Amino acid sequence: MLLMPADGFAGQSAIPETVVIKAGSFIAGSDAKQREYGYRLDEKAYGHSITRQQKWYDGERQLQEIELPQYSITRTAITNEQYEVFVRETGHRRPFVSKTTWKSYGLAHPWTRARKYNWKTSKAPAKRKTHPVVLVSHDDASSYARWLSAKTGRKWRLPSEIEWEKAMRGTDGRYFPWGSRFDASRLNSHDLGPFSTTAVGSYPSGESPYKVLGGAGQIYEWTSDKENNNRYIVKGGSWDDKGCGVCRSAARHSRPANLKHILIGFRLVTN
Repeated sequence: MLLMPADGFAGQSAIPETVVIKAGSFIAGSDAKQREYGYRLDEKAYGHSITRQQKWYDGERQLQEIELPQYSITRTAITNEQYEVFVRETGHRRPFVSKTTWKSYGLAHPWTRARKYNWKTSKAPAKRKTHPVVLVSHDDASSYARWLSAKTGRKWRLPSEIEWEKAMRGTDGRYFPWGSRFDASRLNSHDLGPFSTTAVGSYPSGESPYKVLGGAGQIYEWTSDKENNNRYIVKGGSWDDKGCGVCRSAARHSRPANLKHILIGFRLVTN
């Protein structure tokens, strides 16, 4: 079931469209067969075995059935356009990272690539309004959720890893939102994509059984699940991944809470 934005809110598309995830159990995590599939996808795409050697997927939740109550999740990641309303109304810092800060992260992407995602003012870049917002820390995402809660009278928050996973893969344990075979035409990845973000909803054939969009590729998404040393789980894979073992719904890794990355954005849940 799709829930449309409420009337009377400042900004026509400021409230994200949501999808109801009905109460019940689903198959979470992965087994050795699925993890091996992920490694083989990577090896075929990259021509090396780095993800296998570094055991990227060995720490995934073991395949199991988990019960969850009903909740709703935004159908897409939060967009620049939606985030702009928040920035304009609250004066919250815009998505921006300095050259010095970016270099301090020690990431593979050069500053010249990161720079184009910076907002020059409190207005979102005109050509990226419908793209997912990036360069937002975990706190930025949580602040947006608190603002949206106050504006709407509904409780919004970041999804837990398990809530995120069920919304993306449905109940039957499939590897990707659309099934258990990788199909590069169904997501924004480095296999066939533009090596950049795209407008949300650009890959309708990649929707999940609940009609959630963008659950594989495009951007990684913050969750509320915290690991040691103030790091939070991110899910989903991104536009610079290919293969794409890391785009499986069970794949997981963590990032520092204060990181503002061109590959990381978020979506929200509400009950």
